[in-house]
Amino acid sequence: MAVGENIQKYRNLKEISKEELALKARIGTQTLKSYESNERIPELDTLLKISTVLDIPASELMEDDETQVMDEELQELVNQVGVKRTKLLLRKALDFSEEEVLKAMNLLYDLKNEKK
Repeated sequence: MAVGENIQKYRNLKEISKEELALKARIGTQTLKSYESNERIPELDTLLKISTVLDIPASELMEDDETQVMDEELQELVNQVGVKRTKLLLRKALDFSEEEVLKAMNLLYDLKNEKK
């Protein structure tokens, strides 16, 4: 969801009208409408005001559902490897550059082939 959709979603969950949210956040009703329809993107200070009125972290308003969805291939790999091993591998991968990870993978591949 885009920021505007998130604002609208949380406003509706809190059962607050557009007029009430606009008044409490000290923004115009038309401005709020333009945010909720994704015609405009609120500045950070405005986003903070809105999140305060809605009593949620500003990060909730900025979250995009699409970024939270794992693609099918990645989900399948996690299922095959297991969540515990996947977390371990990903945590360790953070310590290395992409080049170093590729070298390590080649080394593991070579070791596996030597055993055969």
